[in-house]
Formats: sequence, structure tokens, C-alpha cells
Amino acid sequence: MNKRNNYSAEFKTKVVLEVLREEATLNEIASRYDVSPVVISRWKSEFLERAADVFKKGPTEAEKELVVEKERVAALERKVGQLTYEVDWLKKKI
Repeated sequence: MNKRNNYSAEFKTKVVLEVLREEATLNEIASRYDVSPVVISRWKSEFLERAADVFKKGPTEAEKELVVEKERVAALERKVGQLTYEVDWLKKKI
């Protein structure tokens, strides 16, 4: 059974930019880096889909989700602190 290769984002970007420059064919680039042409085509399409995100202003969707998650964690930590305080107070009263 073949092991899946995990390529870094930098490597993928390097390969895709080389494909976009069109200095060599897709098959030549694929053989040079020992990666399937189908995989490189998939990387290229994903790269082009997400290219517009580089120039968007304001927080990204991931950043918005991170802020919401941090607020939720802070609220839960406040609740834990409040409940801990109440338990300690009740222990003293008993």
C-alpha cells in the first residue's frame, strides 16, 4: 500500500506558480517534481479559487470564527470561575 505524500504549502505554491508561468508543460513540471499532473491541476484550481482572498480587506471567515470561539471560551471560563466560587462558599457554610 502506498503512503500518501504530504506536500508543504510552499512547495505547492512553487509548483503552481511554475505552471502558471507556462515556461514548461504540465507534464514536464510533474515529472520534474515527481508529482502527478492531476494533483498539480487540482492545486492550480484551488490556488486560483482562493487567489481573490489575498486582496480582501477586513477579517477573513476563519478570523471571524476564531473571535466567536474566543468569546465562547471566555464566557465558559467566567462560568467555571463563578461556579467554583459558589462551591467554595457553600463548603465554608457547611
